[in-house]
Amino acid sequence: QVQLVESGGGLVQPGGSLRLSCVASGFEFAYYALGWFRQAPGKEREGVSYISSTDTSTYYADSVKGRFSIARDNAKNTVYLQMNSLKPDDTAVYYCAAGSVWGNANLLTSTDFSSWGQGTQVTVSS
Repeated sequence: QVQLVESGGGLVQPGGSLRLSCVASGFEFAYYALGWFRQAPGKEREGVSYISSTDTSTYYADSVKGRFSIARDNAKNTVYLQMNSLKPDDTAVYYCAAGSVWGNANLLTSTDFSSWGQGTQVTVSS
């Protein structure tokens, strides 16, 4: 049974940092592409960052480039999202996702991800 469990969300002031973690189980973690998505109230779900299973390539949405960093630890079945210089517009529920796909992370789309966590709330406010 595939399971993805996010943690690390919370309330942070603008300019602050958070690190999200997602622990996976039930599948061959090292062979899966991983991603972080977010959805704010009244907005569509947005792909934030992806990391490949094969070539360690990464993708970042323009809105988070230079501020967010994705990393994976295959030994711990965990993917991380380090979020720095947070802005109020980053407020959303953040979801971890996994997909059995190969190739460059910049070629992935949301439809490549078939397994999803339940999300963790990130609120950026003073």
